[in-house]
Amino acid sequence: MVTVQLFSSLSALADGQREIKVEAKTVGDVLVALARAYPGMAEKLDGGVSVAVDGRVIASGLTEPVNELSEVVILERLKGG
Repeated sequence: MVTVQLFSSLSALADGQREIKVEAKTVGDVLVALARAYPGMAEKLDGGVSVAVDGRVIASGLTEPVNELSEVVILERLKGG
C-alpha cells in the first residue's frame, strides 16, 4: 500500500484524513483509488492537482511509478495571479 498525504481542502473531502493508504503502482492509480474511496474528491482530482513523489513534483506523468516506500503528496492546484 502507498501512503498518500493530502493537504488543503482535499483532506476535508476525505473525512478529515491527512494520510491515506491506497493500492497503486502509478500516480494515475493513486488518483483513481482516491476518487473511488472518496467520490466527493473526484471533481477536485479531475480539475487538476499537484502531485509530488519522493520530493519531485510530477508535471504530467500519470504513469510515474510509486511503491510502498514512496512519499506521495497531493495538493489542490493554486489558482489566481
